Amino acid sequence: MTEPETLAELIDDCASIPADLREQHQVAPLPPAPRAWTVDETCHSQVAGLD
Repeated sequence: MTEPETLAELIDDCASIPADLREQHQVAPLPPAPRAWTVDETCHSQVAGLD
């Protein structure tokens, strides 16, 4: 058996691997959604004079 020379040959070779020999990868969980934020008086006072 020779090495595949094209992408199509590589795909064909990989497709012929029996399913029980292929690695099963678990999908990583998605990161949690970012929390909403608000600007309070403390935050606003830090930038009040920067105009």
